Amino acid sequence: MRLQDGMRGLPVRSRWRFFPWWVAGCMSVVIAVNAYMAWSALHTFPGQAGRDGFDLSNRYDSIMTRVQQQAALGWTVRALADETGHPVLALTDATGGPLGGAAVDATAERPLGDPLTTHLAFREAAPGRYAADETLPAKGQWDVMLTVTAQGHEVTTTRRIIIW
Repeated sequence: MRLQDGMRGLPVRSRWRFFPWWVAGCMSVVIAVNAYMAWSALHTFPGQAGRDGFDLSNRYDSIMTRVQQQAALGWTVRALADETGHPVLALTDATGGPLGGAAVDATAERPLGDPLTTHLAFREAAPGRYAADETLPAKGQWDVMLTVTAQGHEVTTTRRIIIW
């Protein structure tokens, strides 16, 4: 047994004697942080992550066929918001020309935050340019689910817009 200078008879105490307490303390912090993150995830989840995922998986082949048919049309759908918060669509056909005379059915949903859904009615403001009659009720991100019908064909798509 080693003795300290000036203290005859007392053993030298190593700082390593605290090592098990350091490990236990660090593990306690990790467990506490993980428990908080799990609690937060469970209590702030707004609901279901997607709609009818099981049903979609059962109809996968028919959905893929429809997607291929829509892609073969060559239509392009661009969505944005104007300075007043009205959603605006730009539709072009396979040649890049404006797609006029289309009927647009749309619903806008908030992907983040409080769930909010709004139905949108679009009118053709110029050839290939469609403007919604309503503004979206809140700033932030919106997923706009669109069904565009023109020339005897229908395209269903989703576009994200941001209202500043």
